[in-house]
Amino acid sequence: MATEVTIEKIAQYDGQEVTIKGWIYAATGKGKLQFLRLRDGTGIIQAVAFRPELGDDLFALIKGLGQESSVIVTGKVRADHRAPGIPGGFELGISGIEVVQNVHEYPITPKEHGVEFLMDNRHLWLRSSQQWAIMRVRTTIKRAIIDFLDEQGFLNIDTPIVTPAAAEGTSTLFEVDYYGDKAYLAQTGQLYNEANIMAFGKVYCFGPTFRAEKSKTRRHLSEFWMVEPEIAYCDLDQLMELEEQFVSYIVQTVLQKRRPELALLERDLTALERIAPPFPRISYDEAIERLHAIREEETDPERKEMLAIEWGDDFGSPHETELTKQFDKPVFVYGYPTAVKAFYMEPWPGRPEVCKSVDLLAPEGYGEIIGGSERMSDPDLLMAAIERHQLPPEPYQWYIDLRRYGTVQHSGFGLGLERTVAWICGIEHIRQTSPFPRTLNRMTP
Repeated sequence: MATEVTIEKIAQYDGQEVTIKGWIYAATGKGKLQFLRLRDGTGIIQAVAFRPELGDDLFALIKGLGQESSVIVTGKVRADHRAPGIPGGFELGISGIEVVQNVHEYPITPKEHGVEFLMDNRHLWLRSSQQWAIMRVRTTIKRAIIDFLDEQGFLNIDTPIVTPAAAEGTSTLFEVDYYGDKAYLAQTGQLYNEANIMAFGKVYCFGPTFRAEKSKTRRHLSEFWMVEPEIAYCDLDQLMELEEQFVSYIVQTVLQKRRPELALLERDLTALERIAPPFPRISYDEAIERLHAIREEETDPERKEMLAIEWGDDFGSPHETELTKQFDKPVFVYGYPTAVKAFYMEPWPGRPEVCKSVDLLAPEGYGEIIGGSERMSDPDLLMAAIERHQLPPEPYQWYIDLRRYGTVQHSGFGLGLERTVAWICGIEHIRQTSPFPRTLNRMTP
């Protein structure tokens, strides 16, 4: 009886009779030969049907199978370095097949389709080789995130998704009715993590977060996953050291475990192989100077206007893109104006108009993947900041309490999973990094 195997482990069964349960990704034929591209969720392999060996009836059955037909195929594994497969180098000589369902007129054909059509059929588009590769990289990134933080002594603590108050600005909240009271979908778990570190020292939460900003850029989703480490007794410099180790570990893990998927995506691996500490660090002031110089050299009037920026402005996507083009590694930009950052960030000593904040911008024009800061530890400063941002004080009383009872210097950051996936995979739009993305104009499928 043939052994049931998965395609990703096919190399272990060279010369053996095996069974693979999967789907037909594509099919071509010529004369007495029919070639099936067979996928099973772990990879793709070429399966070959030879009419003289199978007989006319079975060969005709195989020849009549449509794209995405579900099948159980039995055959002998043989090494063939011409065979297009993942991990590659092997093909399957078909000896038998059981048709679970023969599919006709599958909507997504090998021809070119528009993005909106593909997004409308996202439940089917996920089966395509590139989308399959992106999701496998995403899963590896998630595992690398957890492994790194667990090994560094962080404790995973879950934080609420429904919250009574804003964390990073009231204009980007999804409001929900909570048994007659007004509540919001969480923008971040950070505030709760600041309570958790006073109990556990180093913690992280990892889950979905929600932003209601009406943005249509290639970097924004309304629902996305974020990992948020928070550390007691940690200053801004220590935070940046942790971030560069963290991101380097993630990238190197993907290179180690997902090279076939990155090759399928035609990713430039040399751009990832150089990702290792230390990362360059520039101040917000220096970043503004660099952007002024870039704009001065720009000859296109439209782009020149897009790059306009003055001290005190927050960066937009064009600014981040141009800055990252100047570096071949992720770059830290620290010391942003207090006015463009969240209320809880520690003021810069001697410069109250600047806060102890830092963003990590990915190279190749991908922009911000991490935002972090040293947090305020003085209760009076925090209360003043809450008033300045015109936030209702009542929901934040517990948060202020953290500064009254055993306050310490502490810092933390949030890494956006989807933006990180987009950068590592080298894909243009963030919508492909989520299995079922939620954007300004899309809530289905």
